[in-house]
Amino acid sequence: MAGHRLERTTEDIKRELTAIFRELKDPRVQQAFLSIIRVDVTNDLSYCTVYVSAMEGLDRANEAVKGLKSAAGFIRRELFHRLTLRYVPQLIFKATDSIEYSANISRILNDLDIPEDEVDEDESL
Repeated sequence: MAGHRLERTTEDIKRELTAIFRELKDPRVQQAFLSIIRVDVTNDLSYCTVYVSAMEGLDRANEAVKGLKSAAGFIRRELFHRLTLRYVPQLIFKATDSIEYSANISRILNDLDIPEDEVDEDESL
């Protein structure tokens, strides 16, 4: 499969997974504010690894991944109906803490005490 087609398929899967996640009735998934960080699809479309993160942290994301794994059959069927793929890849869900990590970095940067004079001098350069 050509590289650009694989990238387009990956983006289509990510877009549709976002919509499907909103429709899931599992409380482990519904109660978490989930974000799909990255989707990796193998070249032969046999496996799709979905990295998800939750605003509440890694523990909440791990709990949501358990719910996603139990609904994997339903999610695959929905992907089959929504996308024009001959074969829908096997879904592998993994939890990451990237949202929590980036929020921590943002908090650290905001807590830095940079005098206004230094900021003005840097912008004038």
